[in-house]
Amino acid sequence: MHTYAQARPSHERLAAGLGWFSLALGTAEIAAPRTMARLFGIPDDPRLVSVLRGFGAREIASGLGLLTQPEQPGWAWSRVGGDAIDLAFLGAAANEDSANHQRVAMAAAVVAGVAALDLICARGLQDHQDSRRALGIERSHDVSVERAVTVGRPIAEVFAFWKGYENLPRFMQHLTSVETLAEGRTRWTATGPAGVSVSWDAETLVERENEWIAWRSLENADVDNSGSVRFQEAPGGRGTEVHVHLTYSPPAGQLGRGIAWLFGQEPGQQIKDDLRRFKQLMETGEIPLSEGLGLQRAARPVRDVADVAAMAGVSPELVGAGARLEGGRA
Repeated sequence: MHTYAQARPSHERLAAGLGWFSLALGTAEIAAPRTMARLFGIPDDPRLVSVLRGFGAREIASGLGLLTQPEQPGWAWSRVGGDAIDLAFLGAAANEDSANHQRVAMAAAVVAGVAALDLICARGLQDHQDSRRALGIERSHDVSVERAVTVGRPIAEVFAFWKGYENLPRFMQHLTSVETLAEGRTRWTATGPAGVSVSWDAETLVERENEWIAWRSLENADVDNSGSVRFQEAPGGRGTEVHVHLTYSPPAGQLGRGIAWLFGQEPGQQIKDDLRRFKQLMETGEIPLSEGLGLQRAARPVRDVADVAAMAGVSPELVGAGARLEGGRA
């Protein structure tokens, strides 16, 4: 658990940095391979220059993988393997008579240093993934979604709000209710656009004050899923960084075909929208009901259509029609 809560954020930031480095290096090796060959002290041999172009394509692929999936250790391990190939290539190039041995040695030293960073990153991400799987909150076939937001409120206040699971439906669009049961268990209910409602029980695995909350669904749940939230003080006293990681296993059959309702048509975008509403709720005490109409929802829960109509100053029939229209687009 210490590995997950403490080491993971820094390793993901390192993964992102290595991703940008890979993109820059790969672009240079493809766009100007002869210049890069001279920089590395490699002879201006067409065969060796072609190899550099191939290395550039590999670097770009690794960079894109690290930037789009910084939590996945596979991309970092691919860089470790690439570093070994690069070192072997430089060793072979150094045997060429026209090689600049001093430059080749310097290039090899740089590659060795980057390889050490790649190895640290890969091991850190791997340890995190192994820890999650040991807790039973992630498996290799799970669909995983992660997003983050900075909330301009103290960390203790943000943690206390999220710890009350019954608050989650106030900003999570597809979640109807979360009921607190005994012994750290909760009952979740979600409703999709087609009006299909499912419920499942979950248990809290970790609740570390102002730092980490993790939960997972219990056996025989309609939707096998899990989640975790990490809380960190934002740099410069800007409030609290909230990192949300949700995973689920797509079920088979009719429910599996309609699983998109749980997180929206695109899971990453849905979680991003939910966190935007969470930020608005924490910072202003309200969430826009409709950005187009400029309506606002108070921080208290909305009970029914008449309640919404009273706040918006419109007829219940108009609100009901708008809700039906919105449900059809969800």
